[in-house]
Amino acid sequence: MLSLMLLGALALSSTSFAQSKGLKKIHVGVPAVSMGNMIIFFTQEAKLFEKHGLDADVVVMQGSGIASRALVAGSVAISPITTPAVMSAVLAGSDMVILAHTMPGVIQSLMVRPDIKKTEDLKGKTIGVTTFGSLADFLVRHLARIKGLNPDKDFALLQIGTDSERLLALKLGKIPAATLGHPQFILAQRAGFTLLWDFFKEVEYPWSEIATTRSQIQRDRDLVMRYMRAHLEGIALFKKDPEFAKKVIKKTLRLDDDSLAQESWELFAKYRLPAPYPNTKGMKTSYEYVALTRPDVYKHKPEEFVDPSFVEELDKGGFIKKLYEK
Repeated sequence: MLSLMLLGALALSSTSFAQSKGLKKIHVGVPAVSMGNMIIFFTQEAKLFEKHGLDADVVVMQGSGIASRALVAGSVAISPITTPAVMSAVLAGSDMVILAHTMPGVIQSLMVRPDIKKTEDLKGKTIGVTTFGSLADFLVRHLARIKGLNPDKDFALLQIGTDSERLLALKLGKIPAATLGHPQFILAQRAGFTLLWDFFKEVEYPWSEIATTRSQIQRDRDLVMRYMRAHLEGIALFKKDPEFAKKVIKKTLRLDDDSLAQESWELFAKYRLPAPYPNTKGMKTSYEYVALTRPDVYKHKPEEFVDPSFVEELDKGGFIKKLYEK
């Protein structure tokens, strides 16, 4: 009881402090604790939200499906939502919009038991993903079709929360295959599992989106712009300060392996985009996926699902350039 009272007092104190400092409150959704979403946690740890006038509450959820519903409901103001989920939501009447694609591809793999040596061996098997409608779900279904499998008949998909939970399910023999991000797919390889599909190499898909709603922009464009400044500065600092980045990676992912943290930093620092414009040309894959349930998506241009004005303003105004000056 005492600890709860202390936590309550600290929360009130924090809120009062934020108000006294003139910070704007913002709830930021995170579909998963992963390297793909690491910049949000890094930005928080580096106190860049506060630097740009925000009191940010980072809310972790299970998958883009849940995060997108939270965004539509207004429970969070901004969240990384997969491009197909945004497009489907817009076609269903939502005003969701993509502000940025911060990665050129998805660093995820399909890890399998050693006896699964080729795609055909997945028939009759169960593959672990985060949640239905999530990025992992999308990637498996999309690549399976390209490789000649029917994801609705040839194998089963099982929802298993986080990367760590899916890795544990693999190790315990509960599932023979699972989508895993970095560094969990490295841990899976060390445990004897093999890489069957490399989504970064095999799927053209701009990743690590920043999404909000048009109504949120209309209601408080300054709030969204403050978030974008903080996030983009987070990318720059992540690239420039490997020691701090590795410290946050280890804390966030609960790693005690220095080599894994180093490899994670190198990989994501290399591919994070300094000026992450929405990648409309790379949205072809998302169109193909959405069209399976909403063929009318082809009546809509990619530009209808994005708003590049925030990145454009920060780019042309010199904000991004200054972040990378020595």
